[in-house]
Amino acid sequence: MISVAAADNIDPGSFSPPPGLRHRHVQTMLTSMPLYALVRRGRTEALLAASREEIIDCGDGVRLMGVMSARESAARGLVILLHGWEGCADSSYMLSAGATLYEHGYDVFRLNFRDHGATHALNEELFHSCRIDEVVNAVRAIHDRHGAPRTVLAGFSLGGNFALRVAVRAAGAGIDLDRVVAVCPVLRPKNTMQALETGLWVYRRYFLKRWRRSLAAKARCFPGLYDFGDLRRLRTLSATTEFLVTRYSGFPDLDTYLDGYAITGSALQGLEVPARIIAAEDDPVIPARDLADLAPGSALSVSLFRRGGHCGFVAGYNLRNWLDDAIAGLLEAPASQFRPASASRRRSSL
Repeated sequence: MISVAAADNIDPGSFSPPPGLRHRHVQTMLTSMPLYALVRRGRTEALLAASREEIIDCGDGVRLMGVMSARESAARGLVILLHGWEGCADSSYMLSAGATLYEHGYDVFRLNFRDHGATHALNEELFHSCRIDEVVNAVRAIHDRHGAPRTVLAGFSLGGNFALRVAVRAAGAGIDLDRVVAVCPVLRPKNTMQALETGLWVYRRYFLKRWRRSLAAKARCFPGLYDFGDLRRLRTLSATTEFLVTRYSGFPDLDTYLDGYAITGSALQGLEVPARIIAAEDDPVIPARDLADLAPGSALSVSLFRRGGHCGFVAGYNLRNWLDDAIAGLLEAPASQFRPASASRRRSSL
């Protein structure tokens, strides 16, 4: 099993928020609040001015939509960003990270997963988290369409989970990935589901509300295929998930589905692309204990911080996000610093 390293080798250094921003729920919720997006709006102007929507042919009739921001001058590389569940290419954390990477000289492609953003009409079948092949094909198509000196994949939460699974399959799919950064990736979905069901009610309400709204949009696009009824009768995330994946996605039961996109155990055994996980011990959504169940390998390193919440990492009262600079720093670090220093690493907290 993998050892978890201290949160080191990340320029510009360790993450240490001021006292008023240290609580895990504060960190987690801040980046989803309108104030955060408002404060960060000025930083995203250049990224948005260069943004152009693109439809990606993923084969087998599957199409995904994303947003490309290409620099006018030669770019240092291409960064493909993957959002979290019920997020989208325009989520505040995607725009914030994308803007910083664009400032650092990278072209940025923000990909929408199926049925995320305003893409419900592109494909008949529903999104689920085991649809890895279409994301691999999308990354390959983006990689081939926008030839770059180097291609990097970065994802948040479920997007981090997808990024690592894509990386395992990259060589076989003909994708030349330089490196991968996964922020608070979903590790063992069963445990994430349990954390959401038993944790602070705000998260359950947030995801159920957004998911029901998304499913309603899907039903409007394909009224002959979907009639979900009143989804409020399914009062939990697990009940809603089981209903949808067993009735519409061909899974025999909930456990089979959840195990299908876990990245613990041997799932990352074949990883060859240098990959870094950034995680927080106080994450209320992704239990940090599951990091110990990742397959060991010379390509994967883990930086575990004491604080940060779930994809939070807000560094100060000006709402500067430490993750943006950390990801840019990891992309610019020599490969020798990006990889773990040794196979046996000491776990510690900062």
